[in-house]
Amino acid sequence: MTHEAMFVDSLRNRVRAMNVLWERAASDLTLEQVNHHEREGVLPMAFSFSHYIRAQDQSVSVMFLREQPLWASGGWGTKVGVSIDVLGREETVEEMQHLRFGDFEAWKQYQAEVIARTSRVLDTITADMLAEVILPQLPPNMQNIFCAIVIGPGAPLRKLEVLECFVYQHGLRHMGEIEHGRALVGLQGMTS
Repeated sequence: MTHEAMFVDSLRNRVRAMNVLWERAASDLTLEQVNHHEREGVLPMAFSFSHYIRAQDQSVSVMFLREQPLWASGGWGTKVGVSIDVLGREETVEEMQHLRFGDFEAWKQYQAEVIARTSRVLDTITADMLAEVILPQLPPNMQNIFCAIVIGPGAPLRKLEVLECFVYQHGLRHMGEIEHGRALVGLQGMTS
């Protein structure tokens, strides 16, 4: 196996393993638990689920498939009954702490579709594909995000960074919030 093939397999496996955690995290939560708001200034798990899975949907759908995100094409905002229908990247904690789901079973269905779509895309990735440049550099409103630190100033955004930053590392960061939120409602974490 070449080093390139080993890297691609590793990235594919990391994203899939991380998505297993998202599936497990949602599997035993109730609507009341996912919407639990600990106190002012603290985001509910519904925010972390909505923000991250919708970001994965957008990253894979737009950047890899050149399609509309499933959230938009499937009318999931209405199906889930989300109280605030924005991604939550530029909004404040004070705004987003009010995000709630109306139907968590619908959310789980949407999340499963996003993860299945991502898995299908992962089957197709190659080292050459990951090297493709999406943007010559991140726009000004994205200069403060984690990915900007990863790629450095003025560097291009490649499909590699889309998967590595916007999907994998972003997903792990927000999974930490989910694990903490699960503890606040009396549930276990996702791994030992």
